[in-house]
Amino acid sequence: MKNIVHKWSQISLVKRILLGIILGILLAVTVPDAASWVSILGSLFVGALKAVAPILVLVLVMHAISSHQSGKKTNMKSILVLYAIGTTLAGIVGVAASFLFPVTLTFASNPEDIAPPEGILEVLNTLLFNLVDNPVNAILNANYLGILMWAILLGFALKKASDSTKTTIANFSEAITKIVKWVIELAPFGILGLVFDAIATNGFSAMKEYVQLLVLLLGSIFFVALVINPLITFIYIRKNPYPLVLRTIRESGLTAFFTRSSAANIPVNMALCEKLGLDEDTYSVSIPLGATINMAGAAVTISVLTLATVHTLNIEVDFWTAIILVIVSAVSAAGASGVAGGSLLLIPLACSLFGIPNDIAVQVIGIGFIIGVLQDSCETALNSSSDVLFTATAELAKNRKMG
Repeated sequence: MKNIVHKWSQISLVKRILLGIILGILLAVTVPDAASWVSILGSLFVGALKAVAPILVLVLVMHAISSHQSGKKTNMKSILVLYAIGTTLAGIVGVAASFLFPVTLTFASNPEDIAPPEGILEVLNTLLFNLVDNPVNAILNANYLGILMWAILLGFALKKASDSTKTTIANFSEAITKIVKWVIELAPFGILGLVFDAIATNGFSAMKEYVQLLVLLLGSIFFVALVINPLITFIYIRKNPYPLVLRTIRESGLTAFFTRSSAANIPVNMALCEKLGLDEDTYSVSIPLGATINMAGAAVTISVLTLATVHTLNIEVDFWTAIILVIVSAVSAAGASGVAGGSLLLIPLACSLFGIPNDIAVQVIGIGFIIGVLQDSCETALNSSSDVLFTATAELAKNRKMG
């Protein structure tokens, strides 16, 4: 049995998830009644995600802020500005694409008593009161806005803590991330159950929805990679950005596509920065930091999946609420876990803006994992290649001004 488990874990997660999708479809088509127990796997997977997401947000953000240290004089300020601009514009692209090409989803249960906000004032009212929620209550009720606020406050409060305390927080953060990895290792079985349940209940109409959602997500990601990022780069360096953009996609994005982890792609990005002749004092900080906070692809994913949920539940969204969603998507993306599918776990945070229950938001995470074979790979490719692109852009812009 141990050898079987080891061999199974040696197969790439993408291949295992594909196998889960295929088996789910086959069982739903051939023996939907006899294999009804399979849907339990999907419920257990969703339950595990629901359990780990609140504590993940708290610990990751708290650790990121408390461990930040100001280092040597580098070009980091410009790079951080580029990271922020890129992630925010990606959120805008996701929101705009969702309004231009609205997609709806099918849930196992649609709540009847959901009370969508009537306008910007109600959204702000909900936002403010969720921010000052009791921290224990916030975790128990999956109030992600409250969790995020407490994580930020605790992070700043612990910035001057002793090294031993920061080490403890770092170890705890690593432990939570490891638990998330364990949960995600179960994704093939969970997705098997989710696909089976979706097709056995709703037929192949659910698969059509997944394809439409995937096209919308990938279209938005490609637009950011091939239009938005080159435009930002051009504004800074004032010359054709595409040689640099395409090189970062080819030498960084392609590897990240298969590893599906910005953290795992750090050595690749560091080597590419060295090839590009960038300042080591800068990229040795900007690349690891970018793997944590430069998450344009995650901003697209969070905004698109949240608005797909909003459209499904017929919730009206005004202009100012959409702007708040862009900001929340960008901030949430910056706190996304570096593991495969990490951005999906932050969707409940954005959904909470619209009064969407956690039960529904977690179902959206499940749908995200179904399409994640391609979506998460492309998202990570965009995230990781942008780390090198913006690091190089900041240095080229600095050299242009000095020259």
